[in-house]
Amino acid sequence: MENGGPAPEGITDKIYENTKTITEYFIAEDLPDVDISSIGVTSFGGPEGQFDVDVFDSASDYVKLMKSIFDFQSIQKLVTSPKFTLCYDALHGVGGAYANRIFVEELGAQESSLINCTPKEDFGGGHPDPNLTYAKELVARMGLDKSKPQSDPPEFGAAADGDADRNMILGKRFFVTPSDSVAIIAANAVEAIPYFSSGLKGVARSMPTSAALDVVAKHLNLKFFEVPTGWKFFGNLMDAGMCSVCGEESFGTGSDHIREKDGIWAVLAWLSILAFKNKDNLDGKDLVTVEDIVRQHWATFGRHYYTRYDYENVDAGAAKELMANLVKLQSSLPDVNKIIEGIRSDVSEVVQADEFEYKDPVDGSISKHQGIRYLFKDGSRLVFRLSGTGSEGATIRLYIEQYEKDSSKIGRESSEALAPLVEVALKLSKMQEFTGRSAPTVIT
Repeated sequence: MENGGPAPEGITDKIYENTKTITEYFIAEDLPDVDISSIGVTSFGGPEGQFDVDVFDSASDYVKLMKSIFDFQSIQKLVTSPKFTLCYDALHGVGGAYANRIFVEELGAQESSLINCTPKEDFGGGHPDPNLTYAKELVARMGLDKSKPQSDPPEFGAAADGDADRNMILGKRFFVTPSDSVAIIAANAVEAIPYFSSGLKGVARSMPTSAALDVVAKHLNLKFFEVPTGWKFFGNLMDAGMCSVCGEESFGTGSDHIREKDGIWAVLAWLSILAFKNKDNLDGKDLVTVEDIVRQHWATFGRHYYTRYDYENVDAGAAKELMANLVKLQSSLPDVNKIIEGIRSDVSEVVQADEFEYKDPVDGSISKHQGIRYLFKDGSRLVFRLSGTGSEGATIRLYIEQYEKDSSKIGRESSEALAPLVEVALKLSKMQEFTGRSAPTVIT
């Protein structure tokens, strides 16, 4: 689309209709070689006259944009402080091409702060997904791999995926969930990031993402939107001037400077927050750490304990039956609560259950069947989503979220805090009976 973002459904529907009527297509042969490694214009004759190929340095354009959003001077003071260390892992994706320019040349970080920053076609044989499973080297360096203890991990760590639109944020021996990350950026944006100094137009999250952002929006009296999974829904809100910061649980965070998620922007947002919180601490006092910022956030807004269970390559028929059964259960909440009471009496009652449907406030389009939700009285949630029901089998994604407002209970281990709700989710959905699986393929 002209805004640089993904096409909305109105456009993709038209494209699909056109594919049904295509009768021929043309191929351009004998194109001359163009040296795309050097900046400049190459011209050659085409069937309709002169044709120009303009090679430009996208990193320069991007650095210029980032400098218009963030206070690079204040970030540089933090990054060059002897008390602060960072580690950025591009996982051999395109983020590496930007990392040296931004973190080393502009912000003064040591070159040794960058790992896997040479882009490779095969991503160095790894899987370029910025999560605790695939970013192994970063996870170990940040002190989160119990089998490889680190005596003094860096203060801040981050990773990007192959095309650098998704991100993972880590502190010293501390993981920031993507759901918390977007909420913390939104809560601190106005005071820490110059681009947002006049206020946020609104905030948005994808439906499966935890409600941590909702609580911030309510507290700060911000417009808030819950949208289906897919960045195009955020793009519509941004084009209409209704949203400044948005994010999703699958490690995507962004703002209205572009119409896609932006992994390096998210890293700079976190460095801006750290720089702001430490502006008076660089001369001797202890630094405010990533973990400090997250724990302070939980103390103010409550903590959303959160996990995602993925059941991959499940029999498509069984997966559809499981989802149909969950919808059927929703017709009687008293019955649902009776079942839950029988499973765990220490779990709050369900006050709303539905199949999520979104009416776009900008173009009026309606997106149905976006996931099955069970919303609890205490702010906790269960969400079930189905994807890929083709011949290869389906994936069932189960999102489990326990909200805790009591500040004395926000420091528990996630697995312990979520255990009652996990048990309810698995038994209520009859996961093992329908799928034959006693455990998920992946837990995030």
